[in-house]
Amino acid sequence: MGEDIRKITLIGGTTKSGDKETIERLEIHKGDIITLVGPTGSGKSELLSDIEQLARGDTPSNRAVILNDGELNRWGRQMVAQLSQAMNFVLDMPVEDFLELHASSRGTSNNPVIEEVMGLTNSLSGEPIDARDNITSLSGGQSRALMIADIAVISDAPVVLIDEIENAGINRLMALEILSAKGKIVIVASHDPLIILMAQKRIVMHNGGMFKVLERNKQEGEILKKLIVMDNELSALRDTLRRGGSAGIAGAAVNCRVQAHEADGGDH
Repeated sequence: MGEDIRKITLIGGTTKSGDKETIERLEIHKGDIITLVGPTGSGKSELLSDIEQLARGDTPSNRAVILNDGELNRWGRQMVAQLSQAMNFVLDMPVEDFLELHASSRGTSNNPVIEEVMGLTNSLSGEPIDARDNITSLSGGQSRALMIADIAVISDAPVVLIDEIENAGINRLMALEILSAKGKIVIVASHDPLIILMAQKRIVMHNGGMFKVLERNKQEGEILKKLIVMDNELSALRDTLRRGGSAGIAGAAVNCRVQAHEADGGDH
């Protein structure tokens, strides 16, 4: 397994205007889920890039990234895993063979691990896949689900950087929970209120700089519960329509479940 990353410390640099970043120092710890928020062009992807490059004041932002209070001065082999909306495989082989190859390269016992990855993949994906499916034939959602499960189970990368998974066609909340439970540091750039509020903290980006850090408060926690219910209902409606069902029947079922949720005080 890779070296243990207990925390990452971000040292503020400059904005696009050359002004000093408002956030001078921020620590992100093992198991944390942090979201990056802000309009397009605010600097979210650049911050992810700085972390991936382990910036030392040598990037356009002039930021620095410190590992474990400076005990490590470089990323070890494959210590950062990146996920984005665009996922393309170049290997032409069955999913099972791909997972066996990856597991063996890390000295991991194959069969139990592959079964665990496949189980997680099909929990995350709205389109179940078979171990003998060709990896290049997977849809975008299936590919991302597979990669998240692979990172959680096989990969020893302690840091996961995600650039927008709101339209990934997967159970995105479960994905983040799984990665966090595995002790990963998870940093996500997102516009999705559900993902943003799931994180313990969010970094607000503005003009290329870290503008402020907000912690999820009690009121936002209650809003998150309601959003999860709404998201589950929308997912059920989407699946019904995709399978050729009636929007009227599916919509009536959604209304019944929402009304039951409200009658119970929203505690589902």
